[in-house]
Amino acid sequence: MLKRVIAADLNVAFEEAGRADGAAVLLLHGFPYDVRAYDEVIPVLVAAGCRVIAPYLRGFGATRFLSERTPRSGQQAALAHDLLALMDALAIPSAVLAGYDWGGRAACIVAALWPQRVVGLVSGGGYNIQDIPASAKPDAPENEFRFWYQYYFHSERGRAGLAQSRREFGKLLWRLWSPNWQFDDATFERTAASFDNPDFVEVVIHSYRHRFGLVAGDPRFEETERRLATQPRISVPTVALDGAGDGVMPIGGSKWHAAFFTGRYERRVIPLAGHDLPQEAPAEFAAAVLSLL
Repeated sequence: MLKRVIAADLNVAFEEAGRADGAAVLLLHGFPYDVRAYDEVIPVLVAAGCRVIAPYLRGFGATRFLSERTPRSGQQAALAHDLLALMDALAIPSAVLAGYDWGGRAACIVAALWPQRVVGLVSGGGYNIQDIPASAKPDAPENEFRFWYQYYFHSERGRAGLAQSRREFGKLLWRLWSPNWQFDDATFERTAASFDNPDFVEVVIHSYRHRFGLVAGDPRFEETERRLATQPRISVPTVALDGAGDGVMPIGGSKWHAAFFTGRYERRVIPLAGHDLPQEAPAEFAAAVLSLL
């Protein structure tokens, strides 16, 4: 059921299902996706007695900023504070956090900096807190080419291109990032409607510029960004998921991330799956969440 709640800077639109007194699970989508990624995960969790919440991130779907004066920041700290604010607004003291891409990053940050709010973590790609101070260091060429879209967004041509062709751009990334997933047009269109959010372009462009240190962030989140620059470890129980067919994550995915986790940690590789793990492998994603309850 689609609901709304005021949470700090946002009027957050979210899907909620399951028992009000069930174990809380927050499912967090990435770019260019939305809550439809979890359509086949949610029923499994509800059947297990969970209270499931899947919010539209800032800049996506029906989520809206409350003020025109709020910076349309897509930086990692903003996403994490949005998540905390949502949990506070819904009176959720702690929950299992599960996500991938942008959503996985928000979940990782909350798990690292506010572990008392996190029962367990499922993270697509493992530890994906951005190391912004090291962002200028080149990666291996076979990884660099995967990030062409990020470098495109660094230019004003990229901003104009996204604004002009947001659906075409999103569909191209779906195909490149999930080469083994034969999704149909109807499946894509159910998500692509979320790209019509009036703040979508500005939030996306800011995200991909801030992570390379090219633009300033929202001053309110600078202390959090300073803490993230130390690459804080995650102590909560964690399941890291990698899609063996992911076309955007660095080759090997989270294979070398174990050192970032100081608590119970497990890495699972899903054969053939690409970047959109909950939509491509809903049974495996749901199983990872339930293993933490």
